[in-house]
Formats: sequence, C-alpha cells, structure tokens
Amino acid sequence: MVPASTELVGQVAARDDASRTQPESAPKSGSDVIERILPPGVACSASLSDDISTSLYPGEAALMRGAAEARLREFATARTCARLAIAKLGLPAGPILRGVWREPIWPPGVVGSITHCSGYRAAAVAKQRDVLSVGIDAEPDEQLPPGILELVAVAQEQAWLASARPGVHWDRLLFSAKESVFKAWFPLARAWLGFEQAVVTFHPTECTFHVRLLVPLPVLFGVGLQILTGRFLVWNGVLLTSIVVPNKEGVVSKGRVNDESE
Repeated sequence: MVPASTELVGQVAARDDASRTQPESAPKSGSDVIERILPPGVACSASLSDDISTSLYPGEAALMRGAAEARLREFATARTCARLAIAKLGLPAGPILRGVWREPIWPPGVVGSITHCSGYRAAAVAKQRDVLSVGIDAEPDEQLPPGILELVAVAQEQAWLASARPGVHWDRLLFSAKESVFKAWFPLARAWLGFEQAVVTFHPTECTFHVRLLVPLPVLFGVGLQILTGRFLVWNGVLLTSIVVPNKEGVVSKGRVNDESE
C-alpha cells in the first residue's frame, strides 16, 4: 500500500453478532482483545502501554539509533510483544531485526505481523507449517483526515461507506483492513500492492470482511489466490483487523517475512 499520510502509514509504505462492532469494556490485557480475531494456532501478545523497563537486543537498538524517545519505547514494546508471542509457540527468544522493506525478520519457520497505534501495541505469530502469512493492524477509532479516503478507497468502497450504519468510523476501519491485507500479501508476493488493488467488502453483523485482490497472489495450492477473508473488532477506541492465510498443504518457503507499520 502506498503511504497515504505520515500520520497514518509507517509501512514502506468477530465474530458472532452486531454488538461486536461497538466499544467493549477493558479486558485484563491487550492480548485478550487481539486474540478474539485470530484463529487457533496463531499466538499473540499485546500491551496497552509502553514498558519503560523493556530492553532491546544490540541489533534492534541499532535500528533505532537517533529515534525519538517515544518512538523507541513504542518499538521496544512491540518487539517485546513479538517475543512473548513467539514464546507461546514454544520457541526461544531472539532479536527481531528488519529487512530492506522495514519488515520484521522472523525466526526460521515463523510468520507474523506487528502493529502499533496510540494506546495499543500487538504482535501475532504462527508456525509456517500451519499458516502462510499473518496480517494485523490497529488504528484509532477516528475519522480519516481530509483527502485520505480518496487515496484509500475505490468507488465501490466509497459508495458503501456513504450508507454504512453509524457508530464506527468505517473509513478508518477500511484503511486498517487494507493495512492487514498488505501485511498478509507482502511475504507471499514480495511485491507492492496499492490501496486500489484490493477491494474490501465488510460484513458488519459477522464482524468479518472479504478482500478481492485485483493482482492475484502467486500460485498457491495450484491456483492464484484472489480472495482473502479477514476479521475486525472495535474495542475501547481502537479498531483491530486481521487476515490469516492458512497453510493448507504444508508449503514451506524460505526467507518469508512479514510487514509491520513502522
């Protein structure tokens, strides 16, 4: 996805009823939230604030050299979430460095995604034998700034938004869904995907959405994948979206990584 605004994009760029689109009471931890839109086999960890005691591996700290203090805390907390999620898979901790596209480099055999917005940081990971890619995104439940929607939404999506029921900032949720699309897309395609190349259809009652890719993913399971399915949740002023591409035939690809909003 092409960055629409520096406030919004750092990427190089539910389930059962309608009430799930309404803000909910605070859970005991942020992980209690994000796990609601992730399937079994995907481990997650989240934080509602930054931990000032969090430390980084030397290679990670080098990535943040010169960064503002707030950005450093955000990065460190997100990396800690990632390590906690990886530990839930029974795997050891280690540095999570960054590739040339600013994507996190996961341990061999692991796929994952990291997200952070004001008041929420999270990571989701899975073993590649079970899942081909994961995309998660968190955004504030606020209207997009003027001029951004036209960059994010195609005509079909804009028409739906014009008549969408109130109570949720659907424009920002659309943005979040497309961020999750890119994060699930990139490790498989290793190529760019513009906002206009993925058309999102929301199903508010089920708290799900479908994505029609105008540029099919590489051949998987004998066919080019053109439809992705995602979940969303509105909680405590935060919009959360996820997309998980299952590994139906035990495909193992080397060097696959995933993208985060950095």
